[in-house]
Amino acid sequence: MSQKTELKEIAKLFFKLGSIAFGGPAAHIAMMEDEVVKKRKWMTQEHFLDLMGATNLIPGPNSTEMTMHCGHERAGWKGLFVAGFCFIFPAVVITSIFAWLYQQYGQLPTVEPFIYGIKPAVISIIIMAAFRLGKKAVKTTELSILGIAALIACLFGVNEIIALFGTGFLGFLLYLFKKNRSNLKSFVPLLLFQIGNPLKIGTFKIFLTFLKVGAILYGSGYVLFAFLDSELVANGWLTRQALIDAVAVGQITPGPVLSTATFIGWQMNGAMGAAAATIGIFLPSFLFVLLLNPLIPKMRKSKVIGSILDAVNVAAVALIIAVCIEMGKDTLTDWRTVLISIASLIVVFVFKKVNSAFIVLGGALIGYILTLI
Repeated sequence: MSQKTELKEIAKLFFKLGSIAFGGPAAHIAMMEDEVVKKRKWMTQEHFLDLMGATNLIPGPNSTEMTMHCGHERAGWKGLFVAGFCFIFPAVVITSIFAWLYQQYGQLPTVEPFIYGIKPAVISIIIMAAFRLGKKAVKTTELSILGIAALIACLFGVNEIIALFGTGFLGFLLYLFKKNRSNLKSFVPLLLFQIGNPLKIGTFKIFLTFLKVGAILYGSGYVLFAFLDSELVANGWLTRQALIDAVAVGQITPGPVLSTATFIGWQMNGAMGAAAATIGIFLPSFLFVLLLNPLIPKMRKSKVIGSILDAVNVAAVALIIAVCIEMGKDTLTDWRTVLISIASLIVVFVFKKVNSAFIVLGGALIGYILTLI
């Protein structure tokens, strides 16, 4: 297969995922695992897990960075950029439309009936991915214990990054205990830069502000709103109501939640502000993945780093399960959502060849119909 054909395949797949991937990073990664590993066999499940574990240890939106990794595996650096761009593009376009409507009319369109059934359906996709990845990640009894500990920690409110790094450190200690070695490898944290606050914000300032956030943002994309509250609202560049509405846009649009930077940039400086915010927030992820991807096979060959990666992998699966549990508590609130979730689980586990896109669309359709009852 020529590289041109591979790039078209990558573009088609990730544009589709960017158009229908509701439910946050765990759901996005679940859909990717289904498409890239199970259906297309671009890589093994073990390598997908390694990519997922390593991605959790760098700043940026995890699911978007995973698309870039998948593209790189298929067609090198060109595949990385095509996958990332095509995954982000649908969300940016949809968010831009919402941003324009909001600027014109001061409120968001009512779309709740159409997304009512999506989250219950997405939960089933996440459960299947956690099941498949868990079978590969839990290689030993020790790793299963680490995974359970990470899951319990997350459910009790421990920050997901602390859980990941902590489990990785425990994996390292486990390796030392087994091999009786005392060498320690460390990772130098990124130096953070600060930007001064001018009296008036312009397009370049918007770009720098979102570039800074994209370079230091760890964990869930929802942490973005805490950063922006201190960066923008506190400085009087954005109203808190606009930030709250940006959160709503993140909930009702597919693709990466960081595309809400487009919405916020638009409110600050129109289309130019939207473009600056979008490029700024996502640019660091492209650079991080470009640097990280070639290193992962070498990391796996090192016994000590491989042990850390194994521990991080089980922690990453535990995080997916924790997200699924929290989503279930927030989403399964009545008989309609429970019914949609059960039906979706049956489809996922019994009819394994059904594309995840049909599950999402089916959930949306059933949810809309049930809201009419």
